[in-house]
Order: sequence, then C-alpha cells, then structure tokens
Amino acid sequence: MTTDVESGTRGGDGRPQLPFGAALRDALGAPGEVRLLDSSPRSSVWAAELPRGGPVVVKQLVQGPGAGERYVREVAGLRIAGRLRPPVTPRLLGTDPSARVLVLERVEHGAPGEGWEVAYATALARLHAAAPADTAAPAEAAPADTESAPLPRWSGPGRTDIDSFLTLARGLGAAVPAQVPDELERLTRRLDRTPRRPALLHGDPCPGNDLHTADGIRFIDFEQASLGNGLNELAYLRVGFPTCWCVTAAPEPLLLSAEAAYRSTWREATGTEPEGELADACAGWLIRGDALVERALRGSADQLARLTREDWTWGTATARQRLLHRLEVVARMVRNTDTSLAGLGTLSADMAGRVLTRWPELRPVPARRPHPYP
Repeated sequence: MTTDVESGTRGGDGRPQLPFGAALRDALGAPGEVRLLDSSPRSSVWAAELPRGGPVVVKQLVQGPGAGERYVREVAGLRIAGRLRPPVTPRLLGTDPSARVLVLERVEHGAPGEGWEVAYATALARLHAAAPADTAAPAEAAPADTESAPLPRWSGPGRTDIDSFLTLARGLGAAVPAQVPDELERLTRRLDRTPRRPALLHGDPCPGNDLHTADGIRFIDFEQASLGNGLNELAYLRVGFPTCWCVTAAPEPLLLSAEAAYRSTWREATGTEPEGELADACAGWLIRGDALVERALRGSADQLARLTREDWTWGTATARQRLLHRLEVVARMVRNTDTSLAGLGTLSADMAGRVLTRWPELRPVPARRPHPYP
C-alpha cells in the first residue's frame, strides 16, 4: 500500500489509503507494514510501523457532518489526558489537521479480567480528573477550525426528552404521578449544571474503547470528548453503557465496589468529592430516547415512540431490553437512595412491570461482555 497519498484517496480495490503527509514523515519517518483495520463509518484506521515511533495506529476522521469538530475534540481530549502518568490513553505521536489525521501509540488489548469493572472505574476517575482544576467549560460547542479550540460543555437531556418519556409512560398505560413532570424539569436543570471541578469526559467510554493492557486500561476514541460531571459516565456501569452496542448488567456488589473505587480515586486526584447524585445521572440516561440507537441514528426520530411499534437489536441487547433494564435500575436506585425523584421511581417501577406484561419474552441484558473481546 502506498503511503504518499492525499486525504480520502482510495486504491484500485476501493479501500482507503493511508494519508501520511510530508510533515508526519519528517517528524516520524515513513510508515511500513501498513494494514487497514476495522473501524466505524466515521473514520478510517490503519496499523503501521514507524522507524521513530514503533508500532502505531493512524486514524483519519472521514469527511462528513461534524468531522472537523470530532477531530478537534479527539485531539484535545488526548492531549489533556496524555499528561497522566501512568497513562490512561495511548500516546499521541503526531497530527495532521489539514487531513484530520492522528498518529497514536499502538497498544495491545487483552481479554478483560474478572471484575474488570473496578479497574475500569478507577481508570475512568483518573481520566476525568485529568482536566485542569481551573478549566472552564464553554456554554457552546467550540468552533472546529483549530486544534487549540476548547472542549465543549457536556449536553444533557431536555424538554423534548421529557415529553417523549411521559408520552411513552402514558402509552404503556402507566399512571404518571402528579409530581413527575416537575421532578424531570428539575432533573434536567441539575444535570445541566457544570460542576465547580469539571471532569474530562470521554463521551463514549464503552467496551471496545477501553483497551485492557498489561499496564492498565487505556481509553481510545475521544471524538465526543467534553467537559462536565463525571457521574454521567460513571453511570454507564449501572445503566448498561447507553451510548454503546455492548450492554452489560454487573451484580450489585461489584457495582458498589467499582463506584467506591471511582469516588476514592477522584478524591485522591482532586482533593474534592464528586458533585451531584448518581441516581440523577442514571435517570438522565433513562429519559433519552437517543440512548437506544447508534450514533448515526441519533436525532433522526423519537426512539421512545418507535419502540412501542417495533423492537430492534443493537449489539448485545434490543431497544426494549435496554429500556427495561434502565427502568429497573432507576426504580431501584430511587427506592434506596433518592427522594428528589420519588415520583419517577414509582413511575419507573410501574412502567417496568407494564413492559414485561406487554412483551413477556424480554430477557435481562447480558451479565458479561462477549468473549474474548471487546
């Protein structure tokens, strides 16, 4: 495969060719042993060997809506996290903004060990705490025309999500407690607050984006990186990785151990306690219909309304399985810990029962990640 090609060039077989321009070759040398890797439709990824970088991964954000912003976010997230020792990301060795190319250290991913959730939560807390203490999250997304643009603020659920969720509840025949609409309005306002100590959020910290190496977990794919409250990503373990194809439901003792590890690691790294409530973060993911579909489909339809008419499989679970799991999680968390969402807890338990009555064939989401990867 030739290595001296322009961004987006394809070979005679129609496969994308490695975009490795003169500036990258001057800095890192000419790549050899190049091979194309599987990747999402939003990027092209290659493995290669460099004389001054060793084994690397070359990633190009392909042309399309938001490609420039995704590139900016990924570079910014990797540079902020790259200051950590021991590392929680591969090293960023080089960039080519004109072609939206990143060159990263290649690390070997092994099978996650038993109880991997604790190591994951610890690494996630270290990643979150990498944001400098004086970091201010801008109110709007940064322009995607410079590598030095600041990361945007994390965006939570809003009025449309509330309306869709309440419509779903009524469509299932559930009685919506009178206080629930106000509870959800207050919930979205709480989730919209930027904490005094913002976290560096990965944006998609899912199985497959956490590489389990001999030296610890490394996170990759920072295209959705932002600044916000780390509990919104710690919640992934409980609600089943809402932005990811791989849904799992770990046992309660393991979840408690992982959450304790996250909190102690954040406290040690920052000298502060995590702000907010984990129940709020889980409830926020529950009411977001776009957390039922892959990224390419988000914003295209009311997914909560859609699942009353059809079910669909994404990765390890169907949309209805995902909804049922999240309803049960929120009902249980609110019952045990949270009074500000008491009405939502009652409603979630009612909806979960009605989901099972309407679709009795639904099974729990998997307890384990697929073997051996991701």
